Amino acid sequence: MPTDPQPPMSKAEYVYSVLLEEIRTARIPGGTALRAGAVARRLGVSVTPVREALRRLEKDRLISYEAHHGATVVDLGDDALEEFYGLRAVVEGLGARLAAARVTAGDLAWLRDLHAAMARDAAEGALGHLAEQSRHFHLRIADIGGPAFLGQHARAVRNSFPVPPGASLWLDAEQVAPQLTAHEAILAALESGDGQAAERLMIEHVRRAGEHRRGRDPLAG
Repeated sequence: MPTDPQPPMSKAEYVYSVLLEEIRTARIPGGTALRAGAVARRLGVSVTPVREALRRLEKDRLISYEAHHGATVVDLGDDALEEFYGLRAVVEGLGARLAAARVTAGDLAWLRDLHAAMARDAAEGALGHLAEQSRHFHLRIADIGGPAFLGQHARAVRNSFPVPPGASLWLDAEQVAPQLTAHEAILAALESGDGQAAERLMIEHVRRAGEHRRGRDPLAG
């Protein structure tokens, strides 16, 4: 079936997407100054789209402007970390509850294929892939549960707090099996249409990730 052509990404959208991903994954850590000229040279664009992208990131509360300092990546601490995982638990838990009533056989097949790929990667010791695969797993469930608004909110919440490469519980070999078991339980609840169980399991799963992060994050002490 033919699809409508997608408009090309603007330069401002390109700069925004690159910087968002670099901030989200903490490749640009909190406290880093972002100079429009330097970003423009690095990404091969003019200063104008960079400034537009920086304004969007400011609206996302990922950067702030200070007099004589310009744009700086926001450095978030303990309270923000706790709020982040609490909000994720609420939004993704609701997504799982709603998804239990809306999930299709095709949705379940997609989720189970992804889960199987994660299990294979875990068995082969390829732990570096698991965090991004888990992100797709969670966001697909949110999209199923709330295609109009909830999936977008789940993405916005996840993008609002940087995750340093070493902070994911998926890199801890002892945590991988319990988290895959949690995904399997969530899938079973979705397949049986048990929204209450799906919500409870998702909340517990997200909160466990938050507890692990607080234990690993240097800001947590």
